Amino acid sequence: MANLLQTASEAGSFKTLVSAIDKAGIASELENDGTFTLLAPTDEAFAKLPKETLNELLEDLPKLRRVLSYHILDGDVRLEDLTEIEEAPTLEGSVIAVDHQGGIKVNDIAVTKADILADNGVIHAIDGILMPAILAGS
Repeated sequence: MANLLQTASEAGSFKTLVSAIDKAGIASELENDGTFTLLAPTDEAFAKLPKETLNELLEDLPKLRRVLSYHILDGDVRLEDLTEIEEAPTLEGSVIAVDHQGGIKVNDIAVTKADILADNGVIHAIDGILMPAILAGS
């Protein structure tokens, strides 16, 4: 098995995310021995963002790091675990809400594919970009 970043790369549907993680300089966090859960926006999720918003995010490295860290949970949080919790802390420092109505959602964004396993954690594909509350209005 591969680490989270290799697994995301090999999946083929997270090219924008993998590129953003590399650009933000946080790749080593997802390649190390820690155990993490990556809430991974698909390429289609990134395509929903206005081009200017995406470009602005990719140019503002502190903001990009913050947004990407908001997609990472500490520990191996499988779909079964998500069904039993209502919120989860992120590496960014904020908490995401977990909703169980009509499928699992994190901050109202659907988990489209769950439990993509890696050596150092698990990936859940999501169909949108999570924004920390402090940045959501900017």
